[in-house]
Amino acid sequence: MTRRLAQVAKKVGVSEATVSRVLNGKPGVSDSTRQAVLSALDVLGYERPTQLRGERARLVGLVLPELQNPIFPAFAEVIGGALAQLGLTPVLCTQTKGGVSEADYVELLLQQQVSGVVFAGGLYAQADAPHDHYRELADRNIPVVLVNAAIEHLGFPCVSCDDAVAVEQAWRHLASLGHERIGLVLGPGDHMPSGRKLAAARALAPDLPDERVARAMFSLEGGQAAATRLLDQGVTGIICASDPLALGAVRAARRRGLGVPGEVSVVGYDDSAFMNCTEPPLTTVRQPIEAMGRAAVELLNAQIGGSSVTPEELLFEPELVVRGSTAQAPRG
Repeated sequence: MTRRLAQVAKKVGVSEATVSRVLNGKPGVSDSTRQAVLSALDVLGYERPTQLRGERARLVGLVLPELQNPIFPAFAEVIGGALAQLGLTPVLCTQTKGGVSEADYVELLLQQQVSGVVFAGGLYAQADAPHDHYRELADRNIPVVLVNAAIEHLGFPCVSCDDAVAVEQAWRHLASLGHERIGLVLGPGDHMPSGRKLAAARALAPDLPDERVARAMFSLEGGQAAATRLLDQGVTGIICASDPLALGAVRAARRRGLGVPGEVSVVGYDDSAFMNCTEPPLTTVRQPIEAMGRAAVELLNAQIGGSSVTPEELLFEPELVVRGSTAQAPRG
């Protein structure tokens, strides 16, 4: 017990006597200090005293599918910072292959009495994935916000980058450079953002053949394999659903002995960290991460404060960033 008092006191920056007063429900402690002590208990993995367990902790789960794609650490930084400004403590939950699943993390967060959960790039975007853990959150009235396109009927507010506008910007850019044989590297068939991107491409090019649409897992290797199939179809411009996929497409072209952008132009999506440092620097469609992350936290905080938030989708406008991986289409 003494060790626990000392650890919590050190974490919060108060005396052990103050921590003891909070744990025993004694008066003489400000609300902010009391909440800080309870949050420290949660963060350090200690159980709250029985009489304090009914209250939700000032913890917010931030559930991400991975950290290898730089877009997810970027979202975590923005969302985590905005939560901290509100006195909320983010708990980062990152899935690992064959490890803890999204549903496992939700169960863990519910045990910790979290105030809410923000999901970015989760199973809510895949139509064929299990979704029972979302229903459990809804049944328990836990505030939730989703980042980027979700399947229908989950009933949570959503903050998304406009996938259709992203493809329109990329497609028109390549077309303006004279590219006529344009292909797409997208995520799996049940992936909602990829579905929106494909719909936008078909609206622009109704005669787009299926052979020019390649599906891949979201990784550099997946992008390379998918782009290789598109190069077999003779495409000169490739639009990708993420920056790692685009880097895989650049590698695929080089393995064929094709120059980028001299013979093949490649466009990414996200404008994640270091895309201006690649060779060539990547032309990509930028997600407004800062604005989206802050909007997600505002929506979550409104729910935590008891306000009713309609389960609508806020669409944010992307921006094409032209760099060195796109150029005039090769002649002939």
